[in-house]
Amino acid sequence: MEPVTESSRTRRRMTGAERREQLIQVGRALFADKGFDGTSVEEIAASAKVSKPVVYEHFGGKEGIYAVVIDREMQRLLSLVTQALSASHARVKLERAALALLQYIEESSEGFRILVRDSHAASGTGTFASLISDIASQVEDVLADEFRERGYDPKLAPMYAQMLVGMTALTGQWWLEVRRPAREEVAAHLVNLSWNGLKGLDANPGLTGATRGMILTPAAETRTPRPTEREAKEQEKLRREQEKAREREQRERARQLERRQRELEKAKEREQRERSRELERQLKEQEKLRREQEKAREREQRERAKELERRQRELEKAKEREQRERSRELERQQPGEI
Repeated sequence: MEPVTESSRTRRRMTGAERREQLIQVGRALFADKGFDGTSVEEIAASAKVSKPVVYEHFGGKEGIYAVVIDREMQRLLSLVTQALSASHARVKLERAALALLQYIEESSEGFRILVRDSHAASGTGTFASLISDIASQVEDVLADEFRERGYDPKLAPMYAQMLVGMTALTGQWWLEVRRPAREEVAAHLVNLSWNGLKGLDANPGLTGATRGMILTPAAETRTPRPTEREAKEQEKLRREQEKAREREQRERARQLERRQRELEKAKEREQRERSRELERQLKEQEKLRREQEKAREREQRERAKELERRQRELEKAKEREQRERSRELERQQPGEI
């Protein structure tokens, strides 16, 4: 048997699942460094030391890899925050949620850079923005309960949830680069601002008289505090255009979500096909090994039969020699007796 050397181990061909995971990790590092648009299939293939067709075979292009990377990172971060929000006390929930985000940033910097950098069609729903929205919806339930207990309007909880999560997320983006102070200290300051702010919350907040009704305009323009009828119409027109833009954006997000879903389904189908091929290959190898073992057993049985037959012949020959020897001995003894 040929000895297994270091070179023979390195030449071992990767399985389909191993190659797929390698391409995901290579793509993740490149997306974090260069972004989606700055990364090409050629770079992914070169870094993985494979040809471009291998990338297309497994993922259909860089979009497939990007969709898997984004899905993994979003699920990981959302899982950490969800665990943090399972605490019983409201302040502990805020502390653990802040720590969860900072822990994710510290342990998965590449993943966080990907989430906050790109908002590409391949990501489906806008990546980080959609993730923040998912987290805010969970925080919203926590705040609604706290508002009811303290006599505040629980309908305001969604707005306050966006404020808290947005503040924490932007702080996390800042901390990604500076990395000081330590994450527990950053979390403590975040909770200090948010918790003490909530603790002294005014049930009916309002602007001061000096600010109420104020409309800021560029210095070059001169407008009266009250808009004219024409300006009011223009503002109404602008409002309708903004509503249409939001509707278009929602439709686009829905299309992106559907596109992302299709991409994930295709990736899963490719993975299933790869697994089926791998299973089929293993079954063929097992069948081949079984046939070889059967042939070996047949050869061994034939060899044993031959050996048994040879021994039988030798025994018969020995008996024949013994009988002849006895006959000759008997013949020698008979003349003397007479």
